[in-house]
Parts: sequence; C-alpha cells; structure tokens
Amino acid sequence: MNPIGSLTPAGARSSRYIAIVAACLMLAASLVACNGQDATGERLLDLEAKTHALEESLESLADENAHLSDEVTTVEVENVALRDELAVLRQQQAEFVEQQEAAEAAREHEEEVADFEDVPEQQLADLEAGQTRTEEQLDALDERLQRLEEFISKADLDLPGKDGWNEPTDRSRQPDRNVLEKTRRLAEEAGGEVYNIDSREPEERAILVMPLEPIEGNPLIVSLHGYGSNSAAHSSSFPLHTQVVSRGFGLLLPNGTPDGAGKQSWNPTDQVSSLGKAFADDFAYLSDLVERALALKDFGPVYVFGYSNGGFMAYYLACKGLPGLRAVASIAGTSYVDDASCDGAPPVSVLHIHGTADDVILYEGEVAEPLLEADGDPAAYASAQEMMMRWGRRAGCEWPKTSAEFAHYEVLDLDMFVRGPETYAFRLESGCADGIDIQLWLGVESGHPPGYLHAFLEALLDWLLSQE
Repeated sequence: MNPIGSLTPAGARSSRYIAIVAACLMLAASLVACNGQDATGERLLDLEAKTHALEESLESLADENAHLSDEVTTVEVENVALRDELAVLRQQQAEFVEQQEAAEAAREHEEEVADFEDVPEQQLADLEAGQTRTEEQLDALDERLQRLEEFISKADLDLPGKDGWNEPTDRSRQPDRNVLEKTRRLAEEAGGEVYNIDSREPEERAILVMPLEPIEGNPLIVSLHGYGSNSAAHSSSFPLHTQVVSRGFGLLLPNGTPDGAGKQSWNPTDQVSSLGKAFADDFAYLSDLVERALALKDFGPVYVFGYSNGGFMAYYLACKGLPGLRAVASIAGTSYVDDASCDGAPPVSVLHIHGTADDVILYEGEVAEPLLEADGDPAAYASAQEMMMRWGRRAGCEWPKTSAEFAHYEVLDLDMFVRGPETYAFRLESGCADGIDIQLWLGVESGHPPGYLHAFLEALLDWLLSQE
C-alpha cells in the first residue's frame, strides 16, 4: 500500500472551495467599495446566500474527508495483517520447498554414490537410513494433515460427556424415523445398497448396508452404539458404512431400546423385565435381526463391533453364543466381574481396545461404584487385561509367566488426540485354538471418546475381516 500523504483528495477539494469562498468575499467587498452605500442590496444578499451554501458544502466535505480518512486507516491495518499472513505463508512454502529439495538431493546423492563400487557399505547404509527418515517425516506430515482435514470435517459432532457410556447423540427416546432416515442417508451417500430390517418387536428396526454387487459369503458386521446414542450418531463416530463397498462386507446397524431412564441402550445381562424396557431381552432382539439379515442375504462369518455399552453387549452376544459369530471387537466396553453368564461360552477371536485415560469405563475396571444393580448386588465390571485373559483361557491360550515375555509386537498411531504412536498392540499366540486371535490394543493417554479416524477404521477392519 502506498503511504497516505497529509492531504487527501477530499482535503484538496476542500481547499479549492475555501479559495472560491475567499474570492467571492473579495468580490463582494469590491462591489461595495465601488458602488458605495447605494449599491443594490440584492446582489450582496445573493452573494451572502452563496457564501452560506458554500460554507455548508465545506462542512459536508470536511465530514466526508474525515470518513475517508477512517476508511484509509482501516485499509492500512488490514493491509498490514495481510502482509503478515503472506509472510507466514511464504515461510511455510519455503520450508516445504527446502524439505523437498533436501529429499531430492538425498536421492540424487544416493544414485551418485551407487556408481562408485569402492564406497564403504556403512556409508551407503547411513545414506539409505537418512533418506528413509526423510520419507517417514514427509509421510507423517501427510498423515497429520489428513487427520486434521478429517477432524475438521467432523467438527459439527458433539463429544460425549461423563454421565454414561455415551457418544454423540440427540438423546431421542427411541429410534424414530429421523434416526433411521439419517442412518439410511449416510449409507446411501457412501454408495451402499440399503435395506430396512424389521424385528418381531413393533416400531423396532435396523438398517442393513450391502455392497452394490454382493457375493455369496460376504461377512456381516453388527455395529452397536453406546449408551444414549443411536445408529446415526454411532455411524458418524465410527463410519464403517463408508467401507462397505470397497471392503465387501454387510453392515447391520441396529438401535437399542430405552432403559429405565429413557435412554437407548443395550442390556448385556441375563435379567429381562416385562415392565417397559428397563431390562429388554437384547440378545433375542439382536439374534432375531441377524437371522432376518441372513435370510435376506447369504452371509458368511458374523462379527460384532461395539463401543462402550455396545462393547458390553458385544461380549454378551459372544457369551450367549450368537449363531455364526467368529469375532468380537470392543472399544471401551468390558463385561461384569461376575462371569457366570459366560459359563460354557464357545471361544471366539477378541480384540479389546481401551484407553488408559478413559474416565468413564476405567481401563483397570471398577468395583467401588457399580454401573448396574442386579437384585441389590453390585455388578462391577472387569479390567481390559482381565477380558483378554478370560477369552484367552476359553481359547486355550497360554498367558506369559512374566511381563518380559509379553512384549508388545507393534505400536500403532491411531488416536489423533494423542501425539505420536500411542497404541500398544499385545497378542496371545502360544497355545491358542486354531483360527482364534486374542489381542489387546492399549491406548496410552487415550480417553473414553478416542480420536479415531481413517487409520483406526482401516486397522479395525483389517483385523475383523481376517478372522475367517
């Protein structure tokens, strides 16, 4: 921006009018002097009127000039801010170009060095290591940017509170048409073929999503929402429906029934009440939905994925032996300390995912403050490690004698809310029955609503769909 001088265009116009006024006054004085007291008063009055009009114009122009000066000042401030922003962008661009040039230089240097047969192997190894680090840094930057873009695209979602096993929800009392239509719309926008699956209970239904060209034996994933949530909110948090077409599986999205507090939930216990739906028989309800889905399409293995209260229900379905069930994946959902309802349960593959900073369903389990009362006895829940041990024992897996023998086999970067790789993947390998995989993904610093995006979705589906 060019600097602003002491005289603006409006100021210049004001000066010209001042000169005109002065000239008129001089002319009036001259006429009076020349014609004496007998000069016509009409011309003098006329000049005085013109002078008054010019003075009013001058005041108006002065106000206009002040307004223009304020606008110029505002433009100057905005221009300074834009120059600062442009400087930052140029700096970022320069840094990116520097990184690209450094990477290119490293590749060219490697090619030049490769032409000399007498170059020590250690130097070549160091050069390759440096190039690998550079590529990893660039890949990490791309991954972070992708996470940020995905997070921004989901910014309109609410985060869950601590008042229950919840996730983003409109807190509706039952899965009304709006919830079902929203779930259907999400699935259709992702390119899947959508069906309504009606249960035996009136006003209760689920959404089934299929690839456009299903084949015989497509696996079926049942995805269960958290406490107080519904199929639409759950699908926004964990968008498995976006992978149905590309990964070739069916997806069943049911809605829980209202509990005594009127919040949609799952009843992962043997208690069933005929009074309202305080203790609904959700095993029968979900078994019926799966049976109807299997009658509609020729599915292969069945997998259940659940978040929080949905994770509790996923384990309960495994305990009661849901027909066709091969694997269970649970985020922040365990089972109760009293494991009697699981006596005689068949072994299935289990992936337990839990954050150490979860302050709703604690990683270490809970005994002091039960979440559910059963005939007056507290029904506290087991820890993440206990769940891994339980299902490992059912599959005949051997638990390591020392912690040193139980080393993590992989570290994953899944939670965008936690900086750097945070998820330690543990696996029971020794002695497990054929086809059974027992894993614990321990998210250091991950909370009850983890920041899981595309990388997690891919890792979860890789595990589920491998449990054939």
